[in-house]
Amino acid sequence: MAQAEAHAPAPAGARRPRVLFVAEAATLAHLARPAALMAALDAARVDCALACPEHARRFLGADTDRWLPLAAASDPAGFAARLLRGAPLFTVAELEAAVQADLALFERWRPDLVVGDFRLSLSVSARLAGVRYAAICNAYWSPYSPQRRLPVPVLGWTRYAPLALAQAGFDLLQPLLLAPHCRPLNALRAAHGLAPLGPDLRRIYTDADEVLYADSPALFPLPGAPATHRHLGPVLWSPPVAPPAWWHEPQGDRPAVYVTMGSSGDRHALEVVLDALEPLGVQVMVASAGQAAPRPRPWLRSADYLPGEAAAARAGLVVCNGGSPTSQQALAAGTPVLGICSNMDQMLNMRGLQAAGAGLALRADRVDAGRVRAAAAALLARADGAGRETLRRLGTTDFRARFVRFVDEATGLAPAPEARR
Repeated sequence: MAQAEAHAPAPAGARRPRVLFVAEAATLAHLARPAALMAALDAARVDCALACPEHARRFLGADTDRWLPLAAASDPAGFAARLLRGAPLFTVAELEAAVQADLALFERWRPDLVVGDFRLSLSVSARLAGVRYAAICNAYWSPYSPQRRLPVPVLGWTRYAPLALAQAGFDLLQPLLLAPHCRPLNALRAAHGLAPLGPDLRRIYTDADEVLYADSPALFPLPGAPATHRHLGPVLWSPPVAPPAWWHEPQGDRPAVYVTMGSSGDRHALEVVLDALEPLGVQVMVASAGQAAPRPRPWLRSADYLPGEAAAARAGLVVCNGGSPTSQQALAAGTPVLGICSNMDQMLNMRGLQAAGAGLALRADRVDAGRVRAAAAALLARADGAGRETLRRLGTTDFRARFVRFVDEATGLAPAPEARR
């Protein structure tokens, strides 16, 4: 990477600083960001490894030789099921087991810096081990985010309730509803003699020595955030897979649409989206991301995984679950986003994109072919040259350079500035 190569390597015979990335990998996003950040570092200057569960190892591509095995706090299927029910994502016992796995990993690998993505156990294990810890998070989860109102997620009952009434009830009961999600980590911290973080989910997700936000400050500003909370910018990553044979076929004259509902995608929502797109006369590329492939259609090309950045660049519209990884690929390519959102994270991300004119959000519990078709047609009409350039500026990222600078400061390879803007 250009920024890393601009620095001199560590002196001959000197021990390189050791940076350990720890990915919970409950969803692919939590592996993608550490993998992209590790690839930004120069191996001649920094010794790196990425610890993640075995099932995620194949997504490291050429970096599989720097993989370390890690027991997951929750398997992807169990995590998705809890998310769908609105249940706490981890139990105290699961987090305690993760703490012990972390400590064994630290003892074996001796890192100078740990960079974690949704590995909540690091709130305890890094402190017990005395290791400097940086957490990767999204800026809309920051305690310094000016957006304080959380959207009611899609739950079993929300499709039957008037949305305004459901949101009003959620606003009123939010402290009671979110407290169980904070309780496991607070109980774990108390058991290890650490102060509780309280009932604020934002503090649970961002408890670290430094917090690295994988978002654009233009979309998600954090006024008043301290120097220990910094934007890296959108962290772009595509799975290291060969494109399918159809990728090299002529595209034809139809406008292209890239559709993926992600590794936790809803098969029903995907079929609704495809039914909605058919009358628009588009060519559709689908990445099923490990889910069942959609029903074949003559204007549809599908694969398990696609090079997402390249697919977004080919398309006039990206349709996804509203999560940050795919929407950031779209913005970097200057392509508008239609988000079919189910959970709070997706809704918060799309709230920022929608406010910036970069996309539209639909709730998965209100989705039907008519709504999807109308939103897709409106966004396709925006995908002209000027519009794409405006979106591209929102998605422009220098996350590699920013992360290299952070690691240099954190490990002593470069002096930290007295003040940072």
